[in-house]
Amino acid sequence: MTSMGRPSDQNLETKEIDLRSMSSSSHGQVPQVYKVAVPPRQNLFKEFQATIKETFFADDPLRPFKDQSISRKFILGIEAIFPILKWGRSYNLKKFRGDLISGLTIASLCIPQDIGYAKLAHLSPQYGLYSSFVPPLIYAVMGSSRDIAIGPVAVVSLLLGTLLSNEFDPIKNAEEYQRLAFTATFFAGITQATLGVLRLGFLIDFLSHAAIVGFMGGAAITISLQQLKGFLGIKTKMFTTKTDIVSVLHSVFHTAHHGWNWETIVIGASFLGFLLVTKYIGKKNRRLFWLPAIAPLISVILSTFFVFITRADKKGVEIVRKIERGINPSSVKDLYLTGENLGKGFKVGIVAGMIALTEASAIGRTFASMKDYQLDGNKEMVALGTMNIVGSMTSCYVATGSFSRSAVNFMAGCQTAVSNIVMSVVVFLTLEFITPLFKYTPNAILSAIIISAVVNLIDYEAAILIWKIDKFDFVACMGAFFGVVFVSVEIGLLIAVCISFAKILLQVTRPRTAILGKIPRTNVYRNIQQYPEASKVPGVLIVRVDSAVYFSNSNYVKERTLRWLTDEEEKVKGDYPTKIQFLIVEMSPVTDIDTSGIQAFQELHRSLEKRGVELVLANPGPVVTEKLYASNFVNAIGEDKIFLTVAEAIAYCSPKVVEDP
Repeated sequence: MTSMGRPSDQNLETKEIDLRSMSSSSHGQVPQVYKVAVPPRQNLFKEFQATIKETFFADDPLRPFKDQSISRKFILGIEAIFPILKWGRSYNLKKFRGDLISGLTIASLCIPQDIGYAKLAHLSPQYGLYSSFVPPLIYAVMGSSRDIAIGPVAVVSLLLGTLLSNEFDPIKNAEEYQRLAFTATFFAGITQATLGVLRLGFLIDFLSHAAIVGFMGGAAITISLQQLKGFLGIKTKMFTTKTDIVSVLHSVFHTAHHGWNWETIVIGASFLGFLLVTKYIGKKNRRLFWLPAIAPLISVILSTFFVFITRADKKGVEIVRKIERGINPSSVKDLYLTGENLGKGFKVGIVAGMIALTEASAIGRTFASMKDYQLDGNKEMVALGTMNIVGSMTSCYVATGSFSRSAVNFMAGCQTAVSNIVMSVVVFLTLEFITPLFKYTPNAILSAIIISAVVNLIDYEAAILIWKIDKFDFVACMGAFFGVVFVSVEIGLLIAVCISFAKILLQVTRPRTAILGKIPRTNVYRNIQQYPEASKVPGVLIVRVDSAVYFSNSNYVKERTLRWLTDEEEKVKGDYPTKIQFLIVEMSPVTDIDTSGIQAFQELHRSLEKRGVELVLANPGPVVTEKLYASNFVNAIGEDKIFLTVAEAIAYCSPKVVEDP
C-alpha cells in the first residue's frame, strides 16, 4: 500500500511545486492562468424568450410537434388534450382484465367511503356517490395517470364542510349550503384548470412536504374526532359544530351520561376492529390487498342487515334513512354566478381546489415513479380542473385523487385509467338500483369506515424523519398539525402556508456563507467546518457565498462577509505577518446577481480598501460575470483580480503576503 501511494504523493508534491513556481514568477513573468471568460452579449428578446421557456415550458411540451405535418400536429394536439386517444390504440383484452379487477375492487371501497365523506362535507349521502360517477369519467379521458383513483377524499370533504359551514348552516339553510358547495366546486375547477393552462403548477410546491405531512396528520385527528358523534350515537343538536379537539372532547364527555347509545357503540367498535384487522393483514401480506379493500362494503352489508333484522333504529341507532335514487341531476342553475355568494364560493373554491390539487399531484407522482413513467403536471391540472367544472354542473362536490383508493388500484394491477371507468359504471348501477338498500345502514359504520381510512394519514415515521433531517421543517410540520387540531382546519392550513413562506424568505434573505481552507496535499478549498483538517492560508481570507445575491440578501451578504473578516482579524491581532491582506470571494454558487448585489459588492470593496484589504473574486458564473463587466465593477477592483479557481487566486495572493514588510 505504501509503495502504491508514493507516486500519487509525488504527483501532489509536483503540483505544489508547480504552483509555488507559478506564484514566485509573479514578479518576473505573468503566470499562465486561464482567464474568466466574459460570455457574449445575448439579444434581449432571445434572453427574455429563454427565461420564459425555462420558467413555464421547462419540460419542452412542444418537442413532439417539431418537424411534423399540419395534419399530424393537429392529431398530436388532440391527443395532448385527450390522452385516451393515444394509449387507447394499444389497449387490449389483457389490460382490460387488470383494469376490470382493479375497478371493481376500488368500487367496493369507494361506495361506503363516499357516503361517509358526503356526511363529512355536511351534504346528503348521494352527493358523495355522484362525485364518484361523473368526475372519474372525465379524468379517464383527459388524465395522464394510470393509477390514480378519483373521487371525494376525507381531507377535502372536511375542509369544504368547515369553510362552507362558516357561511351557511347546513341544516337550517340546506339549499343555500348545497348551492354554495356546487359554486365552490366550480371555482375549484376553474383554479385548477387555470393553473394548468397558464403552466403555473409550480405554485403548489410552495406548500412544503413537511407542512403537508403536519396538515394531513392534524386533519386525520380532526376527522376522527368528528366521527365520534356517529360512533357514539350522539344526537346532532347535542354535538359541537366546532372542529378543535378541546371543543369536541368537551362535547363528547358532556354527553357521556345521557347522550351515548350503547348499541351504536357496539356496532361501531366491532366493525372498526374488523376494518383495522383486515387493514393490518393486507399490509403484512400484499397478496391479500383485496381484503381491506372489500372490508368496508362487507361491513356496510352486515351492519345494515343486523340493524334491519333487530330494528336497532328504534332503539336509538342512527341510520342513513334515505339516499336519492338515480344518476346526477343537473345543477347548472344552482351555481351562484352573481351576488355576494359568488365571492364566498370563489374564496372557498380556491382553497379547496389548491388542497385537492396538492394531494392529487403527490399521489400521481408517487405512483408514476413506482411504474417509471412520466406525468405531465400541467395536463393533470387541466384534467382535474375540467372534471370539477363539469362535476359542479352535475351535482358533484370537489373530487380529487384518493391515496387509499389509488394504492388499492395500484396493488390490484390496474393498467390504465379504464379502472376509473369501471368504478364509475359500478357507482352508476348502485345509484340506479341499490341505493334503497342503504336505508338501514347505521351511521356508526360510516364513522368506523372513515376513521379506518384516515388512520394512514397520520404519518409519524415521516415526522420523525423530518425531525432528523431539518428542524425548521419539523417546526412547519408541527405548526400545521397543532393549528388544525387545536384551532381549526383553515388556521392550520394558514399556519402551514405561512411557515412554508417563512422558510423560503429566511433562505433567500439569509443565505449561508462559509470560510474555506485548503485540503492537505491538494489544491482543493472547502468549508473548514465540514473539513476541520483544511488549513487557512496566512494573510488570506476565503469566503464562499452559497446563494444568488439579490436585493433581499445583498446587504446581509456584505455585512456577513465583513463580520467574517473582523472575526478573523481579531484572531490574528498582533501577528503582523499573518494580518489579512486579501479577501477572496468564491462565487461558484452565486448563480445570479442584481443591481443591489452589485452595489453591495461596491460598498464591500470600499470598506476593504479602508482596511487595507484587497478584494479578489474566484469563478463567477456567466450571468454574474456579464453583470460585473456591465457595471464597470471589474474596472474598480482590477481585471487581474478575477480568477477561474480559488487555487489560482491564492497563487496570486500568497507571494504578495510574504513580500509585504
